[in-house]
Amino acid sequence: MKLSGKNIVIGVSGGIAVYKVCQVVRSFKQLGANVDVIMTKNAAQFVTPLTFETLSNRPVVTDMFQRGGHWEVEHIALAKKVHLFVVCPATANIVGKLANGIADDMLSTTLMATTAPIAVCPAMNVNMYRSAAFRDNLDKLVKRGVHVINAESGFLACGDVGEGRMAEPQTIVDACVALLCPKQDLQNKRVLVTCGATLERLDDVRYVTNFSSGKMGAAVVTAALDRGADVTVILGKHSAQIDDRATVIDVSTTRQMLDETESRVADHDIFVMAGAPCDYRPEAFSDSKIKSETLTVKFVKNPDIAERVGAIKGDKFLCVFAAETDNGVQHAREKLLKKHADLAVLNDVKHNNVFGSDTDVVTFVTAEGEQDYPQMSKFDIANLILDKAIK
Repeated sequence: MKLSGKNIVIGVSGGIAVYKVCQVVRSFKQLGANVDVIMTKNAAQFVTPLTFETLSNRPVVTDMFQRGGHWEVEHIALAKKVHLFVVCPATANIVGKLANGIADDMLSTTLMATTAPIAVCPAMNVNMYRSAAFRDNLDKLVKRGVHVINAESGFLACGDVGEGRMAEPQTIVDACVALLCPKQDLQNKRVLVTCGATLERLDDVRYVTNFSSGKMGAAVVTAALDRGADVTVILGKHSAQIDDRATVIDVSTTRQMLDETESRVADHDIFVMAGAPCDYRPEAFSDSKIKSETLTVKFVKNPDIAERVGAIKGDKFLCVFAAETDNGVQHAREKLLKKHADLAVLNDVKHNNVFGSDTDVVTFVTAEGEQDYPQMSKFDIANLILDKAIK
């Protein structure tokens, strides 16, 4: 079975969505996983531990100090053996504890002790879900690499309508299976990623560039490698860590990035233009340091790398990015058409902290329409881009 030999710990915190977790446990067992359940005292008010013991065929841990029939320290034993730790439902309380290093019950203590991947499934009232405190805590977790299975919008138990309803059991199971068994759907495919900022020199000590950190491109590189692709990175100025499994071509200027990219179009199948090339360059370069009291610089337009790729790629997949401040969807759609791209990823840089962040809020623009996504890690966005490429 698909999850045979995989150990999953499900941390159940107190919320009305606890009843949905019964189906999650059952589905994991049907896929062959070994499932242990840790419940908070509040969770046990909604569904009894006996229910989860019956479904998991394992004793349920509820008490930090309950005595078992063996000598192992229970929270350490579970933390060590687990392949994936799923917090489901994840209330604002447990998200806050995990984000801020609080370990005052069995669930929070075991979470602190594990080095395994963690996935959280938020579930709460819409106003709690949108609160600044919760969003800050969730952002902390995403930056640490915690996976978020986003809540859905709909009718909530309290009577409100909006975000905060826990994802459906099958959605949670599918996301966890993807984490435990990474897809290898890009084997024998060659992916080219532009990454980081270019720079254009004014003189020997000064240059013009932009705020790009390269984190989005780096995320695409790792995601594609994880899915079996052969990856080439055309790499400009960056602060992100680049996966050492990739082939890296270092460049400085926009024209260098263009030349290295254009020369490889015939040899690659998928192009993700996550780099941030300078749109303009100084018309003249000074061989010595400029020392004038005033400085007027005339700029000229640089060539458009994505447009050049789109013109010669044929039916290969091309993803472009649109970092916009106004009329974002309109400008993204214009780029999609002008550059003969298959996907434009829109970033609203006026309202979202895009540059240097580990997370983003994006809109995918395709010939079929637009799709908005909630805040998520750039790695998760990278996988969504690659899902589009596969289709």
